[in-house]
Amino acid sequence: MKPWIPSLLLTFISCTWHTQAEFFTSIGQMTDLIYAEKDLVQSLKEYIQAEESKLSKIKSWAEKMDVLTMKSTSDPEGYLAHPVNAYKLVKRLNNDWLELENLVLQDSTNDFIANLTIQRQFFPTEEDETGAAKALMRLQDTYKLDPETISKGKLPGTKYRSSLNVDDCFGMGKTAYNEGDYYHTVLWMQQALKQHDEGEDATITKVEILDYLSYAVFQLGDLHRAVELTRRLISLDSAHERAGSNLRYFEKLLEKERVAILLNKTSAVKDSVIQGGVYERPADYLPERETYEALCRGEGVKMTPRRQKRLFCRYHDGNRNPHLLIAPFKEEDEWDSPHIVRYYDVLSDEEIEKIKELAKPKLARATVRDPKTGVLTVANYRVSKSSWLEEHDDPVVARLNSRMQHITGLTVKTAELLQVANYGMGGQYEPHFDFSRKDEPDAFKRLGTGNRVATFLNYMSDVEAGGATVFPDFGAAIWPQKGTAVFWYNLFRSGEGDYRTRHAACPVLVGCKWVSNKWFHERGNEFLRPCGSTEVD
Repeated sequence: MKPWIPSLLLTFISCTWHTQAEFFTSIGQMTDLIYAEKDLVQSLKEYIQAEESKLSKIKSWAEKMDVLTMKSTSDPEGYLAHPVNAYKLVKRLNNDWLELENLVLQDSTNDFIANLTIQRQFFPTEEDETGAAKALMRLQDTYKLDPETISKGKLPGTKYRSSLNVDDCFGMGKTAYNEGDYYHTVLWMQQALKQHDEGEDATITKVEILDYLSYAVFQLGDLHRAVELTRRLISLDSAHERAGSNLRYFEKLLEKERVAILLNKTSAVKDSVIQGGVYERPADYLPERETYEALCRGEGVKMTPRRQKRLFCRYHDGNRNPHLLIAPFKEEDEWDSPHIVRYYDVLSDEEIEKIKELAKPKLARATVRDPKTGVLTVANYRVSKSSWLEEHDDPVVARLNSRMQHITGLTVKTAELLQVANYGMGGQYEPHFDFSRKDEPDAFKRLGTGNRVATFLNYMSDVEAGGATVFPDFGAAIWPQKGTAVFWYNLFRSGEGDYRTRHAACPVLVGCKWVSNKWFHERGNEFLRPCGSTEVD
């Protein structure tokens, strides 16, 4: 039986996902919340103005009546001897005070409450708050940011400075706790405690912070610090029943550990604990996590001088495509093998804005294809919203499709629709393949167009920090640049998958990332990109 598991902390709130939820997965849609909040502030100001106007009238009446009653009470009979005063007294008590009563009872909240009620149905949900908190933790891990840096808002490329107070840090830690993530619970509860110790105002008490922190530290295997923190909690609240029970339990475990050490049955320090109360981040399901995140930080990029010499810039006319002879595209090698190229000025600012305008109303949580069933489903490792645009949606879509066909020399007739994606808080797509592997033969069966032979990725925004496209297998990082596009083949000419093309979209640290992409398929391209003489040509 566990010694300390408060029912409050084990209660998980389960909600149904609504279409307006998951705001955290798209910065583009989160901008709507900015305007909704502004509307609420305006409504609140109108309510305050109405209340102030009402109070001003009541105050004026009170001041007038104060002067009058001081005069009348000094000589009641003499005051009432005047018949007009007597009449006005009767009139005031029968009529004027009733009007004042109605004024006091007048409800100025109706308009504000009505507006708030309407807006609330489009508010973020509990899932959004959890998702947003986990996004901050993802950025913290990927870019090696300590809680202090995030709490003080010291992020690169930001126009605005924003900070987290004690209650915010506590909320972050509590979210991690509810997810069973004791590593981040400790980091954020420590930050909350630090800011509290520095004298920052907070509604959360030190006792509440220590309650979570001591147990999370215990879960990470640091018994000595769990005892130390629990003793501090008890010094602040000696009647804290659970803390007393925990302390006795922890001390009993410590004694067992001491005896075991004496008998050489265990080591003195747990594997998860490093010196100074710093804890190792637990391993997870992604084998190339360290490589992937290092590339996202711009570390470990394997761009050697020798490789650099093999990369060139040129004008690309699509093998003398008539549409590109007069106005060829600027082409730059990003990587030699596999060959990845970047094209410049693929999209104008006006075209980008139009595509975003078309896509925004259709944005929905981005999905991945289940390798076993081929069915599209949401996944935690892909945090963004996407929509699909058809040629008949607008001439700009048809123009872009035609442009991509001219550049690549591949047909768009069997390609997938244009996908437009907007990344939210910490938006990412962890390492993945665009093509289907041999163990998932039915991934694109329903399309009837074969495998994804190539990827054409348009960057529709600059990103202030983060958001790179990285290839962990060979150590490449490609940074978003508005109006440019990158292109690579997912399959060798033989039709075999090029496993080196496993790639990822790094979390967006600062900024709003918009991309669009076209996946070209095998069917229809047999003669446009014929087979090679070997399996890996």
